[in-house]
Amino acid sequence: MDMMDHTSHEEQSHEETTTQDHLSTPETPQPSLEVDFVEECYSKIKQELRKLVIGQEEMIDLLVAGLFSDGHILLEGVPGIAKTLTAKLFAKTITVGFSRVQFTPDLMPADVIGTMVFNAQTSEFDFKKGPLFSNVILIDEINRAPAKTQSALFEVMQEKQISVDGHTYQMQEPYLVLATQNPIEQEGTYKLPEAQLDRFQFRVKLAYPSLEEEQQILQRFQHGNHAHKGEEVKAVMEVKDVLKCRDIIGKVSIEASLINYVALLVHSTRNHGDIYLGASPRASLSILHASKAYAAMNGRGFVIPDDIRKMTVPVLNHRIILTPDKEIEGVTTEEVIQEIIQSVEVPR
Repeated sequence: MDMMDHTSHEEQSHEETTTQDHLSTPETPQPSLEVDFVEECYSKIKQELRKLVIGQEEMIDLLVAGLFSDGHILLEGVPGIAKTLTAKLFAKTITVGFSRVQFTPDLMPADVIGTMVFNAQTSEFDFKKGPLFSNVILIDEINRAPAKTQSALFEVMQEKQISVDGHTYQMQEPYLVLATQNPIEQEGTYKLPEAQLDRFQFRVKLAYPSLEEEQQILQRFQHGNHAHKGEEVKAVMEVKDVLKCRDIIGKVSIEASLINYVALLVHSTRNHGDIYLGASPRASLSILHASKAYAAMNGRGFVIPDDIRKMTVPVLNHRIILTPDKEIEGVTTEEVIQEIIQSVEVPR
């Protein structure tokens, strides 16, 4: 009898220990250590850009989020607010190839993709690669090139490949297109096709710096031009670091209710009375991936509603078209998007 009681007690203790071990083991892995790596990389890039760029917090955040979530970025703002400078310095923080293309009305597709050149030694045509064959591509004044040249970007921005003369060339990772445009000046510019706008993950609308920020700019650069100081910015990431960050971000968890929340936000743009053209499923995926990147950049291994709300405006503001009467009234896409965000219930 005593032996049976003793055996029963041991089995019960074993079951309790097993149960405790099971409870102490989380059902989902905690990627905090890995997320720390993403947060550290983000901090390093931001620290380097801060050497020359004052203000523009949102632009820096979205540049890093775009890089980490594999998305292209359109920077829109008036001249002289550091769009091109920031894009160039951002590329310098990563040990990757960089090329810059100045779009003009006479630019042809072959000028950006490349062209076949006759080789007199071999009596054959060789393909001479254009500036799109790099890792980070800065396209300045993207809206100055005609539709023929804009169409040359469609394939490479979506599929990361270029097809020329029956041959397909794959781009190397990471592949990021940073484009700038001036929304004020209309002479000599072309409206970007909707299909091309949809290939940009973010459109970042830049404003003038605040009075305090402009005072800091004058203080820092009072002794001369800041252009030569770009050498102060050093590379802090390599290709393997970028790919590691993307892999970590892909494992950031998001609850099913928040996935439904993203779908509801985008779906609301398709049946809103003020919107003529709503956002596509590509927009839903962009919000999802950008939210996961933003969560990891802030040291979290899971997405919260604020991450989604933060990414919704820059993802949607170039993907929807307002009805003509609302445009005449001067209503902005940002105002309509904010109205949608306020109207869709946040999951608890």
